[in-house]
Amino acid sequence: MTMQRFDYTQLSPEVMQGFYSAHAALLRGPLGRPLIDLVYLRVSQINGCAYCLEMHSKSLRDDGETTRRIDVLAGWRVSTAYTPRERAALEWVEAVTDIAHTHAPDASYDALAEHFSERETSDLTTAIALMNALNRVAIAARR
Repeated sequence: MTMQRFDYTQLSPEVMQGFYSAHAALLRGPLGRPLIDLVYLRVSQINGCAYCLEMHSKSLRDDGETTRRIDVLAGWRVSTAYTPRERAALEWVEAVTDIAHTHAPDASYDALAEHFSERETSDLTTAIALMNALNRVAIAARR
């Protein structure tokens, strides 16, 4: 097991409060906690953040998500467990999380319009960016 390099929650409390405030604002928005946690879990799978994987899997289970849907999330493209709305969000998660390679393609963005308002698309994109930022901090700190 790797030792934690630094405790960013103690060393950068004001910065972390900004992240937490952004998360709270997203939860008050139109997306809903189940979709936000599903998005956070998928981002964390892609980035390999064990701390966040545990946290968001637990949150989903606590909110009544099925084990099956949590277990097959990494293979969402070939699973029947997700709604068209969730599938559009998960496609966007992958496009934005790997933005250096995908450049957020129009096809992935355009697929959102059928399922999300402009506000929801903005919040979804912000949620993806927030989780990517938190994953990077946690992984760098070896949390």
